[in-house]
Amino acid sequence: MEDALADASSPTVTAYVDPSCPFAWITSRWLLEVARLRPIALRFEVMSLAVINEHRELEPWYREFNDRAWGPARVCAAAAAHHGSAALTRLYPALGRRIHDEGDKNLDTVVPAALAEAGLPLDLADAAHHGDVDPLMRASTARAQELVGEDLGTPTVVVDDVAFFGPVLTSIPRGDEALRVFDGARLLATCGAFSELKRTRAEGLSFA
Repeated sequence: MEDALADASSPTVTAYVDPSCPFAWITSRWLLEVARLRPIALRFEVMSLAVINEHRELEPWYREFNDRAWGPARVCAAAAAHHGSAALTRLYPALGRRIHDEGDKNLDTVVPAALAEAGLPLDLADAAHHGDVDPLMRASTARAQELVGEDLGTPTVVVDDVAFFGPVLTSIPRGDEALRVFDGARLLATCGAFSELKRTRAEGLSFA
């Protein structure tokens, strides 16, 4: 189910995500719920918050968050580069469950455990501490930004040839609600005049 494979007539959905981003995690869970209920060809690509915010002036807590975000994103980029997009589709949920659902921020243990669950070589964890895959990570981030604009970030979703930032969700829509959100987001995104829809964010996030 994590691979979310579908036939050729299904819409192609690409989710650009950063494994450290809780909002990208919620959006990915929503898309997998859609894939459970409707045929879509779902794949993931890396969009790095660390790259996006590299030269921006940030509050200290958010700078620390972004500095830590390099590691998991590099491992995801390395997995995709060396083992294909299907490897990232397995690895990203394994990382997300530990980092977000379980609240485990110890990346020295989280990353190897996620790699093992995804059936990937444990030496991919070394990528977290080196910049070898940074050009690939910058390139995939740039692709997403070209689609939605440089002032936007994770999550970015592309349905066929239509791209949009978000939706930013604080909990995971399930069942018919998940499909309504999907159809509504696609409808708005196909309107060339549409730019933004936003309201005050609810307190707290739910990964249930």
